[in-house]
Amino acid sequence: MTLRSFLDRLPLVAILRGVTPAEVVPIGQALVAAGFAILEVPLNSPRPLDSIRALSAALGPEILVGAGTVLDPAAVADVAAAGGRIVVMPHGDPAVIAAAKSAGLFCTPGISTPTEGFAALRAGADALKLFPAELLSPRVLKAMLSVFPKGTDFLPVGGITPEGMAEFVAAGAAGFGLGSALYRPGAGAAEVGEKARAFAAAWRALKPAAG
Repeated sequence: MTLRSFLDRLPLVAILRGVTPAEVVPIGQALVAAGFAILEVPLNSPRPLDSIRALSAALGPEILVGAGTVLDPAAVADVAAAGGRIVVMPHGDPAVIAAAKSAGLFCTPGISTPTEGFAALRAGADALKLFPAELLSPRVLKAMLSVFPKGTDFLPVGGITPEGMAEFVAAGAAGFGLGSALYRPGAGAAEVGEKARAFAAAWRALKPAAG
């Protein structure tokens, strides 16, 4: 499987920052029921490896589960051991990217300039996280896409709402990472599922040929 095979189902990454192992499985199941195929537990969440392990076991190989806010190459082995299959980063450290690829994991580093983006691709990145999207407008994305290799997937992350996706999609965004507008600590599965359905509907309205 490729990262694109998961993005093709629904290119929205659920960022579950602050989720706990006790609540993560029903939240994950609600996201999957809404069509989500990629779930990320940031490593600055409570006992994140336990949450990744629980999600991986409950949801199986058809759902891509992994870690976000991966800052250190040494953390990659722990993510892989917990069943994680994707590493998402806020930055573009080539050492973390190399560790992820060596472990057989997908990797989406954070970038905000062409220099960072090209360096990340050279290091083996599978897609690029445009971060923080609050500071990087659709015009910036469009300009980047004009010089990056055809087929490079950019996923804006930061402040994304269902209503705010259209301009980025028009500029060429391949998908999005969704944070606090989708999940906040303490939110239950029903609430997260409702928000997930709204995001999925907004994406499909912009991309009628999608899933």
